[in-house]
Amino acid sequence: MKQNNIPQQTHFIGVLLPEDISLRLEDCRQYMNRAYGCKSGHGTPIHVTLVPPFRLQKDHSTDNLIRAIENEVLPKGLGFTAHMDNFDAFGDRTLFAKVVADENWTKLRDETVKAILNACPGCTKKDRRPFRPHATVSNRDIPPGITAKALEVMNELNIVEDFPVDNITIFERKGNRWVAAVTIELATSN
Repeated sequence: MKQNNIPQQTHFIGVLLPEDISLRLEDCRQYMNRAYGCKSGHGTPIHVTLVPPFRLQKDHSTDNLIRAIENEVLPKGLGFTAHMDNFDAFGDRTLFAKVVADENWTKLRDETVKAILNACPGCTKKDRRPFRPHATVSNRDIPPGITAKALEVMNELNIVEDFPVDNITIFERKGNRWVAAVTIELATSN
């Protein structure tokens, strides 16, 4: 299946957020939908992306990804406690709950990317930019000029809390939606 002659992405890797935070962020998605008609990405479970969407080659499967994470990432004990600090945006294109970046996130991202590339060479590439963990609320279909107002409304919710980074989840594309196909538990160390 191709769109605009670009092979469709099949997988991405992320961290699912705890249910209480996810429900609060789903409320924010509903607000963006009601107030501004935003729908893009709203079917995907709330998460922090570690490895952005990529196309898994035909000779590889989700099982290869699971084994790579279980064998190369889990033994390193990379679970930790993260901190969410209200909302921010990447320009007018993405509105998100801000997750405070630190070396734990970078290490988890780097080790996950390395494991995926070892299992399925060439399926993705390492992002050279500093890792900015975030939980997307709306993206791609945000009307121009409303980001500041939407941020003002959402920051009044004061979603500032710690949460456990206790999983690595493999998402698969099913039709037009991303689903959490496999969640692998991470032991948390702090």
